[in-house]
Amino acid sequence: MAFVSRFEWRPVVDSTNDVVAGWLADGVPEVCVAVADEQSAGRGRSGRAWMAPAGAALLLSAGFRPTWLGDAHGWRIAAVVALAMAEAGEATLGLAAGTIRLKWPNDLVAELPRLGVCKLAGVLGESVGLGGDDPRVVVGIGVNAGWPRAEFPADLADSMTSLAELGGRDEIDRHALATAFLERLEPLTVELRGGGFAAGAWLARQLTDGRLVRVERPDGGTEVAHAVGVDPSSGALLVRDLARPDEIRSVHVGEIRHVRLAAPAPSAAVGAGNGV
Repeated sequence: MAFVSRFEWRPVVDSTNDVVAGWLADGVPEVCVAVADEQSAGRGRSGRAWMAPAGAALLLSAGFRPTWLGDAHGWRIAAVVALAMAEAGEATLGLAAGTIRLKWPNDLVAELPRLGVCKLAGVLGESVGLGGDDPRVVVGIGVNAGWPRAEFPADLADSMTSLAELGGRDEIDRHALATAFLERLEPLTVELRGGGFAAGAWLARQLTDGRLVRVERPDGGTEVAHAVGVDPSSGALLVRDLARPDEIRSVHVGEIRHVRLAAPAPSAAVGAGNGV
């Protein structure tokens, strides 16, 4: 595929993000892609570890040199990676459009009977030099692919799912999924290079719209607010404070540690920060 300058699929790596970051540092042009069957030092947001059994997940990182994208819109690269994978998962399994949703800021999720919203994949974007002469962006994504529910970690089983579970399959062809992803990432990236952004498709998959969310800040503080949308210009989550319903404000990724859906509750309980 001419869109990809370098593509490697390895059995085991420390981190696909680190592999691709090294390629970019060595001068490899965009878009370069590393995939692994297993990571020994995978990570998520805020330095959290991310582990999956060998072959159970599609572990993929893509590297970009976005001289064509302003610093303020760097977040859009991770957004189109997430969007491309959501579309690829549905196409690979024949799922209805919209089955896979986006949970701000960095998760792919699906809603399951009895369990509710469950995480399917996480996205981690890392950048160097945005806005400068040598910008480099690496976006990693780990998708629970053929991971059977019976083998989910006990402490996460009620909050995660996999493509195998969504599609009612015993196995997932990860190579077909990776191919479908790259086929969808290419036009989205070309659009970004031309100054556009698939805002409509990205907004249509947002799960948090219209729901109560619990915003967890880096300092440990929390608040519950009503999510009213996501800003396609800044990438910020738009929330309405429960105590000031006429006020809508923006929450940016750097201001939060995590955003969780909050359980519906009377206003007094919601103010106490109850949630799931």
